[in-house]
Amino acid sequence: MSKVNFAVNLNGFTNTGDLAGMIEFIETAEALGYDSVKFMDHVVGVVADKHPELGFTPYTHKSHFHECFVFMGYMAARTKRIRFITGVLGLPQRQTALVAKQLAEIDVLTGGRVTLGAGIGYNATEFEAMGANFKERAKVFEEQVHVMRMLWTQESVEFQGKYHTLNHVNINPAPIQKPIPIWIGSGRTHSPIPPEAVVNRVGRLADGWVPLFRNDEATGRPKNETVDCIERMRGYAKEAGRNPDDVIIELGVFTHGKTTQRVVDEVKALCDLGTTHIHARVSGETTEEMVNGSPTSRQIEDIKRFTDVMDHFR
Repeated sequence: MSKVNFAVNLNGFTNTGDLAGMIEFIETAEALGYDSVKFMDHVVGVVADKHPELGFTPYTHKSHFHECFVFMGYMAARTKRIRFITGVLGLPQRQTALVAKQLAEIDVLTGGRVTLGAGIGYNATEFEAMGANFKERAKVFEEQVHVMRMLWTQESVEFQGKYHTLNHVNINPAPIQKPIPIWIGSGRTHSPIPPEAVVNRVGRLADGWVPLFRNDEATGRPKNETVDCIERMRGYAKEAGRNPDDVIIELGVFTHGKTTQRVVDEVKALCDLGTTHIHARVSGETTEEMVNGSPTSRQIEDIKRFTDVMDHFR
């Protein structure tokens, strides 16, 4: 079996407001041997009861979202090895060249340890606040991916698209990674299977895919709809002339209330689908916990317990 990479996320801290605890969590994750940590992104918080069209959302105006690039820059000086991933950035809300510049800077500061995890976004109110085009966000996103890769790899970029005009410009200093990997996020926790257009986009454009699939609770194995969706993505990659194996798939395993052996079995089942990247979704990942908050100490203890799983695969 190929080396399995393990990621953790900062989601649970959005409801605690514990900055010191979040820093401790990242430093502990690195010390324990985790490969990457995922940084949340929302620029503005929405007052949920003023927007019933959203339905339930665990993230509101009361949630704490540190600006992900500023926070990554700070943590670059406090870490040596662990990789930083935006998990995930609402890319079409932001100016493309600015995001490319910010990521290039983080890549330089970390010595090449950043990955862009990005999605098209789902909250029209956030787009409105950012002065961004919600209706055309999918088309904007695809052009953004193309433009950023040019800015990260070319000394001079000339490009005329529908949404971008670059007239012999560049980004300097350039990132260490040329280009920085782009992983596409998709789905929502309560609706993990994305629209077919998203599956197609992943196959055509992504360096990696971050779906929100969840194993069957009874068997601990991937659901049939998960397997089918992955196969369709791989088919779209082939149609685009790509090797499907070049698209990294990061799959999640929920650890709450499970024995080590149960989690090991679930990770094995996910690896059988061809993944080498596992997202350990520890405390704060269930709906109830995310609303009510999850103490920092519990989250750190949970990632410590998960090292038993990592040891099994390493």
